[in-house]
Amino acid sequence: MASNQDSEAVIMSDDMSASTPPMGFKVIIKEFAKDKLALGSLILMTVILVTVFILSFILDQDTVTTVSLFDSYLPPFSMSTDPLYEGTQYILGTDSAGRDIFGQLIIGARNSLLIGLSVTVITSLLGVVVGIMAAYYAGVIDNIIMRIIDFIMILPQLMIIIIFVTIVPNYNVVSFILIMSAFYWVGQARFIRGRALTVGRLDFISASKTMGTPTILIILREMMPNISSLIIVNLTLNFAANIGLETGLSFLGFGLPSNVPSLGTLVSAATNPDILENKAWVWLPASTLILVLVLCINYVGRALQRSADAKQRLG
Repeated sequence: MASNQDSEAVIMSDDMSASTPPMGFKVIIKEFAKDKLALGSLILMTVILVTVFILSFILDQDTVTTVSLFDSYLPPFSMSTDPLYEGTQYILGTDSAGRDIFGQLIIGARNSLLIGLSVTVITSLLGVVVGIMAAYYAGVIDNIIMRIIDFIMILPQLMIIIIFVTIVPNYNVVSFILIMSAFYWVGQARFIRGRALTVGRLDFISASKTMGTPTILIILREMMPNISSLIIVNLTLNFAANIGLETGLSFLGFGLPSNVPSLGTLVSAATNPDILENKAWVWLPASTLILVLVLCINYVGRALQRSADAKQRLG
């Protein structure tokens, strides 16, 4: 009799384990295994990031940005004609000032990626904190916060960023990151608030409030896990958007200082018709890298989004 009960218990446990939906990384791995394009994008993006960050610390920025008028507009794989740099080969050629395009591409990619990541992290942290607080307290506090967000969102943000870039004294990379972050957190806050409002109405949240659970524990232990997948997806997609924003501003001449390499500053050379048509090695590598990075990040982000949706459907 006891053996029958034990065997039934084993069968029931096996059935429960078989019916238990895959969670967390299992769902993500399963989604990437199904989507070969997203998996290829993840691998390619990883290779690019590792290569860029390793080479950027090997290359010397001062050497890369050194002007050599003897080497102006050398095509790819040319040798330096400057006696000071005899024997130097330029893999991707040089620009109008004789600066190495390959070195600028690597260091510029590092700068653009770090700026995009920094802006994404700062705006996401602000957005998550403000959005959850607005949803949790609701009422008057929510109305005040949302009116502030609405006011910031109706401002011509791009024009204001350009104005700040031109008037801020001692303008540098940190200033640029802070200026961008000051305006682009509001979209994150509105997005997170919308999801947090739904989670905040669930029964277990109400029960925790009734039992007197501290606010910080309710937010971190009960609300955050229910929106964490959306936060991760949002981080990924905004990372691509912020890289595009930085390169776009640098292309217009309102991004990084002129002495700091950036993908946007390399692409901005294409505004010259002669360079656009006859000296494609100046702008084409940076444009291609931007396109590949943004596409890879978006494909990976879409796969993460599908994983989050699957996780929610499976419970």
